[in-house]
Amino acid sequence: MSIIKFVTSKEFLKQLGLAIVALIIIGFFTLRYLKFSTNHGDFVEVPELKGKTLNVVQIEIDDNDLTMVVQDSANYNPNYPKYSVIDQQPAAGSLVKENRKIYLTLNPSGYKKVGVPNIIRRTFRQAKPTLEALGFEVGEIIRVNDIGLDQVIEVRYKGEKINPGTMLEKTTKIDLVLGNGKQ
Repeated sequence: MSIIKFVTSKEFLKQLGLAIVALIIIGFFTLRYLKFSTNHGDFVEVPELKGKTLNVVQIEIDDNDLTMVVQDSANYNPNYPKYSVIDQQPAAGSLVKENRKIYLTLNPSGYKKVGVPNIIRRTFRQAKPTLEALGFEVGEIIRVNDIGLDQVIEVRYKGEKINPGTMLEKTTKIDLVLGNGKQ
């Protein structure tokens, strides 16, 4: 029997029709099952979590049938309390499925600590931008007798001399002892 005769035979066309009907029935029941199992059309609104502590966030997440994932902390933000949420994904008000993961970024306990650079015997003009680039603030300027005019003789924190490499939090005010150009 040739292929053309087989394809045009009543038996082949009957089997092809049964296969198409079976696919339609299987597709229909599969779509019904997926609507049921994925809760199609059922959404949960993501609550506003920014500025709240982890204990409060955990209660709200549980109440809304969501899951919380804490990501690594970001840079310290003084506008938020320590260990509070400063960012969330997806954003508040978004509609998501239940048991969706909500990714949270927490505010660390303080500014990151940075080592004080070696600015001894550098000019104030060089030292100031170096300190500011690392996040420090230049505090009080103290002048002492030294031949190096505007050279950094000593670095102080809270009145105490500190050595290069000392770890201090960003935004710390560092006092500088500068030479006045006199012996």
